Parts: sequence; structure tokens; C-alpha cells
Amino acid sequence: MSTVVAVVKNNKACIAGDSLTSFGDTKLSARHIKDSDKILNFKENYLGVVGSAAHQLVLESLFQTQPELFDFTNRLSTFETLRKLHPILKDQYFLNSKEEDDDAYESTRLDALMMNENGIFGIYALREVDQYESYWAVGSGSEFALGAMFSVYDALDSAEDIAKIGVRAGAEFDNASSLPMTSYTIDLKS
Repeated sequence: MSTVVAVVKNNKACIAGDSLTSFGDTKLSARHIKDSDKILNFKENYLGVVGSAAHQLVLESLFQTQPELFDFTNRLSTFETLRKLHPILKDQYFLNSKEEDDDAYESTRLDALMMNENGIFGIYALREVDQYESYWAVGSGSEFALGAMFSVYDALDSAEDIAKIGVRAGAEFDNASSLPMTSYTIDLKS
């Protein structure tokens, strides 16, 4: 799957992700695929998407063709964006929205971390949105990344250094994550 992390520290935010794409037992490393960066840039927002590789292309298409749909200013505006997107994903992009029979809502089947000048946010399949105070990780390498970032967060001053340690831990121990990584750092709004 992936390792994507986001960190806030000292009025900076960083998002970083590994570069491995996999389809079943087949792995495509950054060496073999041109678009291996898992971090999308849309206006002042950076999104690191995990799960189906198709999500990235769908989002790129929507960013280009319907940019007016997107408002990632805060938690509620991001939720409303996801709510507007869900029927479009089903009707125009053929999203299979069924995951579990006992889910309370249809699934968007998309997990991501997002970073902008307002902070770092988690976006989840049932359109949940969380804003994080320090750091978070998503993807199959997230447990390794979270542990690594927990162990260095108080000792290091750089959001980028902490994020890179998280991705390196995910790539080291998760069989669906691999280096090289990409990272992006921005200033937070005061």
C-alpha cells in the first residue's frame, strides 16, 4: 500500500511519502514508473493518497476539470468537499462504494493526509476528517512510521526531519513501502 506521513513543528508542516506502487504481488519501484510521487499538489494543498493507485489519477482529473469543488480550508469545509465529491466519484468515475455490509455510510475508499497553511489533516473512507496537532501517518507502513516519529518528535526541531524518519521506518519494515521518498515543507499560517 504505502507510507505517507505529515508533521507539524515550529510553525512548519511537512508531508512525505514513499514511492512504491504495487498491484497484487507485483511491485513498481520509482525506477520503473514515471509518476511515483504519492503527494499531489492542488493550489496551496498537498495530499498524500494511499490505497488504490487509481485514486491519484481520479483526483488529478478532478483538480483539473472541476477545481471549484475543492475547499480544504478547515475540517468542516474538507468534509463538505468530500460529501460533494462522493456522488461524482460514483457516477463519473465508477467508484465501487461498498466495503463492509455493516458500515454506516457508503465508502469513498480513499485514505489520505493533507497539508496546507492551516495544518495537517487526515481524510478517511467514510468521509471522516481529523486535524492533527503534531504528526500522523496513513498506509500499510503507518504503524512503523508512527512509532518512529513518536520516538523523535520531542528531540528534533524540524518537521521535515521527523517526517523523513517516519517514511524511512515505513519503507524499512513494511513490504508495501519503499524508498526513495518525496517530501514537501511549508510555513503554517500564524
